[in-house]
Amino acid sequence: MFIAVSLAVLSSCKPEIKETGAEVKFFDIKGYFKADSARLRVKNPLVTKTVKHNGQSQTKNVKIANWGAELDPFITSDINKPAWRTAYNVQNGENITIYTAKLPELKTREVIIKKTDGKLNWIKIYNHTKNMLYDDAENLTYYPDSLYIISKSQKVRLLGKNSYYVRGELH
Repeated sequence: MFIAVSLAVLSSCKPEIKETGAEVKFFDIKGYFKADSARLRVKNPLVTKTVKHNGQSQTKNVKIANWGAELDPFITSDINKPAWRTAYNVQNGENITIYTAKLPELKTREVIIKKTDGKLNWIKIYNHTKNMLYDDAENLTYYPDSLYIISKSQKVRLLGKNSYYVRGELH
């Protein structure tokens, strides 16, 4: 049993092969979070989870049954679509890489990644979508084995404004 679980985790740590067969140009957000979801599923940490909706807050200690669903906002912030190979500016600094969208219609506006010795320390993602029906802003922060924060603000025409906040502290 242990060997089967270990093999499943190790095989899920490989970057996802893209449909086009092309190598990823930017940091593989989707592949990283899918692999980390599999790793967390096996580790099964206790999480102190705080959820706020329009100011109403609730905190509980929970075990996350589906890490893929929990980290889905990160997974769907993938910037490695073949059509976007030239759609992001890349700035590399000491241990920091910043991806900034060149086109205003791209949902993922900015990705900031801090690594030390090739290991991810943290990642921050800023998403924004605006059209005639709604304005949606999302800030995502992830510290492996420690903390994740999903903060979202929505203004929907005719329905008003909503804010969501999820903070998970891993133990």
